[in-house]
Amino acid sequence: VQLQASGGGLVQAGGSLRLSCTASGFTFSKFGMSWVRQAPGKEREFVANIGRTEMITYYAVSVKGRFAISRDNSKNTVYLQMNSLKPEDTAVYYCAASTRPVVGPSTNADYWGQGTLVTVSS
Repeated sequence: VQLQASGGGLVQAGGSLRLSCTASGFTFSKFGMSWVRQAPGKEREFVANIGRTEMITYYAVSVKGRFAISRDNSKNTVYLQMNSLKPEDTAVYYCAASTRPVVGPSTNADYWGQGTLVTVSS
């Protein structure tokens, strides 16, 4: 099982980034997918998740309206489009996969990726 996240980097406040996470080693379409972030010195924080299809999505209050999660089951990939980035969005962003139905915000997962660093400068 592998979750390979990419797309992080350094961006100025107000800018945009698109994170990608490509899965292998399991049946991607049968898993709910999440993005979770961890800022320096802080605990992991839920960002967004998406059900097995794109019909169900949830967002943290802090990112709602600025971030958008999506998935392409034909490419085994989940995305996180991040717009209007703020310095407080600086964190390592992890993608995660869960067999549990997506019914709300959650950091529970069966598989975790290695993370990609997003740094937003002011």
